[in-house]
Order: sequence, then C-alpha cells, then structure tokens
Amino acid sequence: MNRLTDIKTAEDIFPEYRGTPIGLLLEFHNIGRPLDSYTQADLLIGMCMDNRKSLRIPDNFAYILRAGGANLRYSEFKVSYAIAVGNIRHIALIGHNKCGMVNLISRKNQFINGLVEKAGWDKEWAEEHFQHFAPMFEIGNEIDFVLSEAKRLRLRYPKIQVAPMHYNVDNNRLYLIREK
Repeated sequence: MNRLTDIKTAEDIFPEYRGTPIGLLLEFHNIGRPLDSYTQADLLIGMCMDNRKSLRIPDNFAYILRAGGANLRYSEFKVSYAIAVGNIRHIALIGHNKCGMVNLISRKNQFINGLVEKAGWDKEWAEEHFQHFAPMFEIGNEIDFVLSEAKRLRLRYPKIQVAPMHYNVDNNRLYLIREK
C-alpha cells in the first residue's frame, strides 16, 4: 500500500492541516503559492541534514531543525524552546528517500576510514565512535521512522499538531504520509 499523498492542489492537503502553517508549507513548496511576509515563525520544521533538500518557504516562516534522518530525539530541548518561547503550535516532520541514516552498518568501513583519512582520527577511536553512536542514529525505514517519531512527539507535546511528511529527492516534492 502506498502511504504517500502527493499534494498537487490545496484540496489534496488533509483536512486537519488546511488553514494551518502545515498546510501553508505544502502550498508554498508544492503548489507555488506566492510567498507571504512573516515577522515570526509559525511552524517548526524537523528535517534531515541531507544537502539535497531545499524548501520553498518565506523568510521568518519556520524554525528549522536539521538532524540525520529527521531524528529529533537529541534535539528535544530545541523543540521545547520553539514551543515554549517561540510559540510554535505546529511541527512538520520531514523524512526523505535515499536517506544515509538507513542501514548505517553498510557504511561502517567508509565512516571509519573517512574519519581516519579526512579528520586524522585513530582507527580505534573511529571504530568506537561508530559503534557507540550508529545504533542511536540508525532509523530503519524512512517512512516508518517518521511515523514513529511523529507519534513520539505527539505524546511528548500533546497540544502540538505534528504532521509526518516525506520529501522525494528525485522530484523535490513534499508528500503527506497517511497514518492509517
């Protein structure tokens, strides 16, 4: 079953997101809505650090946290700050296809050798570093991870609307992920 919904028109946006900053994000990026002027952020976007993703949004529209795999577990203080101080009430959590945080073990040697050759690390330190952190940052399947992270964030912040999304790096489009 395909869990992704392509947003080509405003009517494609799930009803719960229409008229919210989440819906506006989809309209700005996918539909080409003219960029409005903002003086403060209305949205927190959590997305992967991957360099292949760029969003079409107005200046000052959103706080953006980038972390491998869109994994915000280790950025939770920043999420809390955006909510408590920045008055954010909506989070768009955006994973993407071809994510480097999937199947990290397959990149173990490349990771270790890269730290040794490019950063001057001792091989044992690089191995220990990988062994310690890779399990924390491995995300498995991109879509399943975003869904589980959205669920976790909803439990942590019950008054905040969290929308799980998928960015296709092949066509630069955002998709909503169906949860049921």
